[in-house]
Amino acid sequence: MKQKNWKETGKILDIFLDAFRRKLPGLIMAMALLSNFCAKAQDNESQWSLQRCVHYAIDHNISIKQDSLNARLARYTLMQSQLSQIPTVNVSTSYGKSFGRSINPTTNQFVEGDYNSLSASGSANAVLFSGFQVRNSIARNKYSLEAALADLEQLKDDISLNVANSYLVALLALEQIKISKNQVAVSKAQLDQTKAFAEAGRLPELNVAQLESQLATDSSNLINSLSAYNADILDLKALLNLDFATPFSIVVPEGEVGEQLSVASMEPEVIFEKARMHFGAIKGSKLRVSAAEKGLAAARGGLSPQLSVGYQLGTNYASSYQSYTYKANGLQLAGVAVDSQNNKYYNVYQPSFATTATDVPFSTQFDNNLRHSVFVNLNVPIFNGWQVQYNIRQSKINLASQRLNEYNAELTLRQNVYKAENNAVNSVQKFNAAKRAEAAAARALDFAKKRYDLGLTSTVDLLVTQNAQFNAASNLVIAKYDLIFKMKVIDYYLGKEIKL
Repeated sequence: MKQKNWKETGKILDIFLDAFRRKLPGLIMAMALLSNFCAKAQDNESQWSLQRCVHYAIDHNISIKQDSLNARLARYTLMQSQLSQIPTVNVSTSYGKSFGRSINPTTNQFVEGDYNSLSASGSANAVLFSGFQVRNSIARNKYSLEAALADLEQLKDDISLNVANSYLVALLALEQIKISKNQVAVSKAQLDQTKAFAEAGRLPELNVAQLESQLATDSSNLINSLSAYNADILDLKALLNLDFATPFSIVVPEGEVGEQLSVASMEPEVIFEKARMHFGAIKGSKLRVSAAEKGLAAARGGLSPQLSVGYQLGTNYASSYQSYTYKANGLQLAGVAVDSQNNKYYNVYQPSFATTATDVPFSTQFDNNLRHSVFVNLNVPIFNGWQVQYNIRQSKINLASQRLNEYNAELTLRQNVYKAENNAVNSVQKFNAAKRAEAAAARALDFAKKRYDLGLTSTVDLLVTQNAQFNAASNLVIAKYDLIFKMKVIDYYLGKEIKL
C-alpha cells in the first residue's frame, strides 16, 4: 500500500517537473522583461532634465514657498478690507449674582437679599461716509496683492535661471569628465605602445617614465573632474531642495550651439522693450506706485467727517422681580364712629384684600424689558494730535519712494539687458575662437602622434602637443556652456521658457 502511494507521488512530481521545465523559459523571459522594466523605470526616475529641475524647484524651493505665503497674506488683507464695508453686528450677554442691598436692574429699586441677574444686548453699526477711506484702502490692497503675485512670478523666473546656471555648470563638469577620461585612455595607450618600443629597443626607458608621469597627471585631473561634478550635483540638489540621497543624473541635451545663436543678433533695446512688458519686477514696481497713490487718498480721507448709523436693542432679567395680585375677602371692622349729638356709636368697616406675590418668568421679563434704539452719528475731526496729517505726509513719502523704485527697476533692467546682450555677443566670438583653436590643436596632435610612431619626435614634444589639445578641448567645452547660459539669459529677458 505504501509502495503504491510512493509511486503515485513520484508520478505527480514528474508531471509537475515536466510542466515546470516546459514553462521555465517563459518564466525566465517574463522575469527578465520585468527586471528590465523595473531597471528602466528606476533609471528614468533618476534622470533629471533641465525642465524637470525647473518644475521641481518651482514646486519645492523655500524662497518660492515663502513668497507664496506673502501673496496669500496679501489676499487675506484684501478680503478683510472688502468685508469691512459690511455693517458690524455684535451681541453681548452677562450674568451675575448680587448680595445685600443693591438696585434691581429691572425695577431700579433698592432690594435686600441676594438674587441672580442676566442681561443681553445687541448692536449693529454701518458707516455711510468716511471720506472714501474704505474704497481707497480696498484699491490699495488690491494693487498690493497684484504686486505680490508679480514678485512671485519674478522669483520663479529667477529661480529658473539659477537652476539653469547650476545645471549647465554640472553639464560642464560632466563634459570635463569625458575629456579627462579620453585623455587618460590616450595616455594609457601611448604608455603601452612606448613600453613595447622600449622593450624592443626603439625608445629609451626615459620615455616610459615621462608617459607614466603624464598618465598620473591625467588620472589626477580625472579625479578632480569627478569631485567637481559631485560638488556641482550637491549644489543643484540644494537649489532644488531635493534630498541629497535621491539618485540624480543629469540628461545631456541634444542639438548644437548654432541653433541658439539667433537671439544674439537682436538689438538690446528690442530685448528691453519685450522684457519690460512681462518682467515681474517692473510690474510689481508699477503696481506698488498705484497702491501708494490709493494709500495717500485713503490717508486724506481722514480729514473728512464720518457719518454712520446704528441700531441697539437690549433686555434683562432678575430673579428677585415679582408680580402681585390682590383678592377681596369681604369687609372687616376698622373701628367705631361716635355720633356725639345723638350719643350713639357706629361700627366702621373697610374692604379686606389678600395679596399674592409670584416670580415673573424668565421669558416674560425678557419680553417686557426689551428696548430698542436707533441713532445717527456724525464725527467731525478737529484736532487729533496731528495723526491724520502725519499719515498724509507718511503716505506722500511712501509714494515718492515707490516712484523712485519704479524708475530704478526700469533702469536696472535696461542695464542688465544691455550687459546680457553684450556678454552674449562676446560669448559667440569666444566660442568660435575656441572652436577654431580646438580644431587646430586636434590636427597638431594627430601629426605629432604620427611623427612619434615613426620616431621623428620626442616624448616631451608629444606630451606638450597633447596637453595643448587637452586644454583646447576644455576651453571649447567651457566656451560652449558659457555661450548656452548667455543665450538662456537672453531667453529669460524675452520671457521664454528656460529649456535646452
